[in-house]
Amino acid sequence: MSAAGSLLAVLPAASVLLLTVATTPRGVDPVAPTRLAAVRAALVAGAYAVLVVEVLGALHALTRPAFVVAWLLFLLATATAVGLRWRRDTPPAEAPAATPLRVPVGAAVAAGAGPETSVPLSDRGPADGHDAAPIQTGGVRARAADTWRTASRGERLLAGVIGGLVLLELLVALLAEPNNFDSQTYHLPKVEHWVAQGDLDFWPTAIHRQVTIPPGAEYLLLHLRLLTGGDALHNLVQWAAGVLCLLVAARITAQLGGGRRAQLITAFVLASTPMVVLQATSTQTDLVCAAWVACAATLVLDGLRRRTGWGTLLALGAATGLTAVTKTSGLIAVGPLLVLWGLAQLRLALAARAPAAGRVRPVGGVVRVVGGSALILVVAALVVGPFLARVTAEFGHPLGPPRLRESIPMERHDPASVLVNALRIGHTAFDTPLAPLRSASADAIIDGADAIGVDPQDRAITFGREVFPVPAWYPDEDRVAFPIAGAVALLGALVALVRPRRIDTGQVGPLRAYAVVVLTTVLLHTAMLKWQPWGNRLLLYALVLAVPLAGLWLDALMRRQASRSTSAAPTTDRARRSVAALAVVAMLATSALAGVLALSYGFPRRLVGSGSVFTTSDWDTRFLRRPEWADEFRWAAAAVRDSGARRIGLVEQNDDWEYPWWLLLRQPDGSSPELVSLQSVLPERPPADPASVDAIVCTGSQPACAKLVPAGWRLEFRGYVGYALPPGR
Repeated sequence: MSAAGSLLAVLPAASVLLLTVATTPRGVDPVAPTRLAAVRAALVAGAYAVLVVEVLGALHALTRPAFVVAWLLFLLATATAVGLRWRRDTPPAEAPAATPLRVPVGAAVAAGAGPETSVPLSDRGPADGHDAAPIQTGGVRARAADTWRTASRGERLLAGVIGGLVLLELLVALLAEPNNFDSQTYHLPKVEHWVAQGDLDFWPTAIHRQVTIPPGAEYLLLHLRLLTGGDALHNLVQWAAGVLCLLVAARITAQLGGGRRAQLITAFVLASTPMVVLQATSTQTDLVCAAWVACAATLVLDGLRRRTGWGTLLALGAATGLTAVTKTSGLIAVGPLLVLWGLAQLRLALAARAPAAGRVRPVGGVVRVVGGSALILVVAALVVGPFLARVTAEFGHPLGPPRLRESIPMERHDPASVLVNALRIGHTAFDTPLAPLRSASADAIIDGADAIGVDPQDRAITFGREVFPVPAWYPDEDRVAFPIAGAVALLGALVALVRPRRIDTGQVGPLRAYAVVVLTTVLLHTAMLKWQPWGNRLLLYALVLAVPLAGLWLDALMRRQASRSTSAAPTTDRARRSVAALAVVAMLATSALAGVLALSYGFPRRLVGSGSVFTTSDWDTRFLRRPEWADEFRWAAAAVRDSGARRIGLVEQNDDWEYPWWLLLRQPDGSSPELVSLQSVLPERPPADPASVDAIVCTGSQPACAKLVPAGWRLEFRGYVGYALPPGR
């Protein structure tokens, strides 16, 4: 990445920061206003990034100058918005130095703001620090130091671990080259095809996922690719999504009545979950999807007690559209969330029966809810619609070809099959290093499935040719289980549903409603998606949605123990509560250990040991999944480059690596190579004629490659990789 590329990459980051400032609510009503502003900024920037790609793609202008201009215009717009906001909020008679800034006490969670924080009574929110408090500009540092000083030791520890994990993940994300398996096959080749073409048109390919899987996360990568000229910053997209997940999960906790400690516990459990730790340094797409789902959730919770404004309706539409264009499975959660929002808004509309008091009439309120719902869908369609239109035009169905619609979704929905699928998904999600426990529970599921007449390996409920069970406890970004976070999230959801008063007596309705949404999401997921060995990462959006209930429940356990430890309760009762508190502390410590180990020794990016980001070369880092392929790709690419070939044919199978060719065969001036596929699974996109290329590169099957090599060409193969050249080259 060049120095100019580094500077250009600042444009999106600066725009988001300015947008956060511009959209921060100034009143004391919103919960955690700075985090709400971060949600708004992320949604606006995300929707803008997607629409820029769609518009410039339609104009065949996916070029670096076009993207630089787009971000300069956006930066200018956000800076203007900040300036106008500052002028509006600054009284003419006041000097700028005395301008009060609204700094949310809840946003100081990481610093552990204490109850002694000075806040004028008129602006003070609930004791948990949900609302904004004005402070003078000159006292920011002193007050930040004071909030840290007054924080409890436990809160400091929680905040320190969260911050440490996030910073170390940032380090790994910056040092490690993209090496996710799926990224080598279709995530990153997709980006390179767009750059080479200059548009979003589909292309002949043997890997259907390059064109059929929603491309929202790759749209964000495309911005970085064109701004920087390479992939050095690609991991930052998922890292930023992970940070957004932490902020939004903590805000959801606050919206459901959680104080500072509950918010910290929520962020702690999520930040130390191995799947989150490992995905935050990758070019996968699951954290991006989870972030958009979480944004939708926090906006919906804002609508439980007050009417939703037009700005929030637009944001909900953007969250829905961004979820759909990133990973359609996220809509499994967004759907129930929008139903909850609609019911809450209808209740508020029907409750407005006093026109004289400035309220709308019930009929008008219902019409407004219906209109708001339509607006959400329209905005979502603007974001995801162009991609769906291309897929429909190509395959005759918005969900793509039959092979895609039948490979991942469940093909049987009878109760017995859904039950078996749910049990298998749960077994993989809650896997632990205890092999006897894994074997015993898997055997019980298989025997139970046989007893109710369901084949546990039935292809209609099982992805591809995979066989249940598989070990998923080890820290691999594609498989790692989350038994701790998953268990406490599930227990928290059940407590919130059945006994919400044990969490917060003032939040019974919202807690139950949110728990219903979480449990409904999990049930729908298990009823709609087949079991697969990599299914844990597909559940990440549901985990992020559920963890706030875990934080609330764990905080309630500790709060009850603290309030009753000095009471006149029997000794056995006090001892029982002490054991519960110790169990919570032990669970948090174990979760922290799991997160640290995943960051230190996780695969395929780690801090220490074999394959460390500090000791492994850039090229070898890319091939940690398949180290034996590193030299093979170089060997074949060197032969093709030495031949002087310009137009190069690709021969590959559905799960083969294509991305290394885009790196190794790049032109001397840095421009994209001319790579064309000699196979195609797209009926309307015929493959290139082998006789029209100057060389052929192959991955995977040598017999499949040999069938496409013209007569008289020289074919060389070494393990996984091969190449073919015409006579005389």
